[in-house]
Amino acid sequence: MRQWFLFALLAAAHAGRLAAQMPFYTDDTDVTDRGKWHFEFFNEYDGLQSSQYPDLRQNTANFKLNYGLPHGLELDFDVPYLAIHRAPEAQSATGIGDADMGLKWSFRKSPRPYSPSLATSLYIEFPTGDTHKQLSSGLRDYWLNFIVQEPFSDKTRATLNLGFLFAGNTSTGVVGIETKRGHVYTGGLSVTHDFNPRLTLGGEIYGGVADTSGLNKDQLQGLGGGSYTLREGFSFAFALLGGKFAASPRIGGQVGFAVDFPDVWRRAP
Repeated sequence: MRQWFLFALLAAAHAGRLAAQMPFYTDDTDVTDRGKWHFEFFNEYDGLQSSQYPDLRQNTANFKLNYGLPHGLELDFDVPYLAIHRAPEAQSATGIGDADMGLKWSFRKSPRPYSPSLATSLYIEFPTGDTHKQLSSGLRDYWLNFIVQEPFSDKTRATLNLGFLFAGNTSTGVVGIETKRGHVYTGGLSVTHDFNPRLTLGGEIYGGVADTSGLNKDQLQGLGGGSYTLREGFSFAFALLGGKFAASPRIGGQVGFAVDFPDVWRRAP
């Protein structure tokens, strides 16, 4: 009952995010324009929960490439590079994590206030990392996500994500829900505001629960951050985050950037 209550709480709270995906875990309804490439990189450094000992800290450098397809579709590919720092009595580990591919479909766009945009995405993650170093879950993950974005005005919006992982788990390195059998329900809510044409700030709550008792772990975390557009097609993102339960970082920080090709090479008007 506690897990279902937590999930219901997340679902009720989950509602928003900014037009650029980074730095939020909650995905938005936007997709890359047809025939164009979009690249994102972020580096997140997390202090882990005490229950993760001897794992102390994890650094995640993630590389993501998107390509716009016809009919509101987007093809995604991303792969992380992980560094897990452990206590002196245990050996630390570095290396490639699990790569994943995804297909996202934005099937309803509505810029008018109180008229939501809708999208959905399907991701498949492949066990490309080293399981002996805890860099990989060792499982092939299948994750379906539903996205609702509600514009309250031309500057403020909220986004709700409801996800269902029907095989595998959500872990990246030692962060995330670990399960070999059973399903995982995820949810995220972010609210963002454009303070000017360049600066967007917002907050988020994100979490997940497994449907089988005894599986490691529940996840609940909050994030505050935003993005700043340095020039057309190039933006910088930043965030602070923290959470509870073993699957969430105790505290962490994130920086990254996003590039639209070929827009970044054009001269700004």
